[in-house]
Amino acid sequence: MLKKILSIVTLRNLYLNNRFFWLFGGITGLFVASFPFSFLLPVAQALLVAGAALVLVDVFLLFNPAVDVECTRQLPRQLSLGDDNEVKLHLHNHYGLPLNLSIIDEIPVEFQKRDFEIEAKLKADEKRTFPYNLRPTVRGEYTFFNVNIFVSSTLGIVERRLQKKLEKKILVYPSIMQMNRFSLMAIARIATMRGVKKVRRTGASYEFDQIRNYVKGDDFRNINWKATSRKNELMVNQFEDERSQQIYSIIDKGRSMQMPFDGMSLMDYAINTSLVISSVALQKHDKAGLMTFSDAIGATVKADSGPKQLTTIIDTLYREQERNYEANYELLYTATKQFIRRRSLLFLYTNFESYSAMVRVLPLLRRINSSHLLVVVFFENTEILDYARKEASSTEEIYYKTIASKFVEEKYKIVQELRKYGIQVILTRPEELSVSSVNKYLEMKSRGMI
Repeated sequence: MLKKILSIVTLRNLYLNNRFFWLFGGITGLFVASFPFSFLLPVAQALLVAGAALVLVDVFLLFNPAVDVECTRQLPRQLSLGDDNEVKLHLHNHYGLPLNLSIIDEIPVEFQKRDFEIEAKLKADEKRTFPYNLRPTVRGEYTFFNVNIFVSSTLGIVERRLQKKLEKKILVYPSIMQMNRFSLMAIARIATMRGVKKVRRTGASYEFDQIRNYVKGDDFRNINWKATSRKNELMVNQFEDERSQQIYSIIDKGRSMQMPFDGMSLMDYAINTSLVISSVALQKHDKAGLMTFSDAIGATVKADSGPKQLTTIIDTLYREQERNYEANYELLYTATKQFIRRRSLLFLYTNFESYSAMVRVLPLLRRINSSHLLVVVFFENTEILDYARKEASSTEEIYYKTIASKFVEEKYKIVQELRKYGIQVILTRPEELSVSSVNKYLEMKSRGMI
């Protein structure tokens, strides 16, 4: 048995606790101090032997082959960008004695969490689950590595490391969690989530279906008098609600969308919202499509309502990356004319930091709006906005606050200018982008604008 234990104990797996150093530091100090006093020497020797015995007992308890802590890591199928994703560690102490645990999960380097540690105590044969949250801010492939469990007995003099080989790769997709939350609104027709307006449908667009015989309860306004005179019996026009409208999300991948907010770029916020709008549109029996652009036209997904359309949009959004170029709106106008032939609702996610930047592209936006129903979505600069609302306490702060207020006013001036030409506008904080976009879609749907 001792030979088995010694074969398990290696420098790689055995660690000395602070309690060990306190114990042997105190004994060694007593041993050295006892040399001038011969009567203390036997006491020091006895304590040294007792301390060594305690260490051997602790090593025996920890490096016993019966020591076994089972560990599994539970991950979601994919991580959602910008959301708190729950990861669970399931542990089971198969040993007959209680163990103190220090758990270090080797989480992906992209999170840069270098202080991750879970302290716990497991009784004999006890099972426990340890959940924690991770918030990814970049799309791509992440790798979870091993789980290191440092176990110690009740004595707590030494530690043993148990390393569990649980390496696994996982993909970070646009926010599936956010998409699922907003999809519930489409099913209920009336939004009940916080921040989402309740919208009553005030009108509808109808498409002729057929002429049929009058049935008691039909609306008299739908009677077709010409068909009635020919058939000599009441005939009515039957209409079906025209719901299969085309909804396109158009994402600017240019330099202006690389601005960071809460760890994510504005483009990533636009990607998450595009997925939400596509999901809600499909729930509402509309057709969802996608287009990205910068200095060149990027990915395009033709508007459709098929069962695989949402999966296609998710995979397309996952692969999109920012580009260090200015957005080419002339190219966008040409692409919309060639690619989107039927009048559609277009959500254009972009960012204007100055009034002059918007004026340069305004003629092209007006042309697009003449063929489609255009909604320009851009972002408030939250840092400048918050600074402009702060109280100034010095001449320097008054100067900076005045400059900040000027930038804020320019944003509202952009909104007024776009609306003057009949272009729908959403100016929003990045974290409220999805709610604002869904509200706008539901509002235009209820007003029969699409």
